[in-house]
Amino acid sequence: MGMGDVYLTREGHQKLTEELEFLKKVKRKKISQAVRDAREHGDISENAEYDAAKEALALNEKKIAELGDKL
Repeated sequence: MGMGDVYLTREGHQKLTEELEFLKKVKRKKISQAVRDAREHGDISENAEYDAAKEALALNEKKIAELGDKL
């Protein structure tokens, strides 16, 4: 993403690695389930719950990509 060099302490690297794993393994599954649940409520064209879940999923994926680039 053109961030240049990122310098991290060992502790900082560990913290970012843990955050990345949480986003991938826990938060992604939770948000994906919310998307599925909202989709089951019917018409997704006017479903605010579905739109919010999809936006949350996109933001989570963006954060995963950013952390992946840093590490």
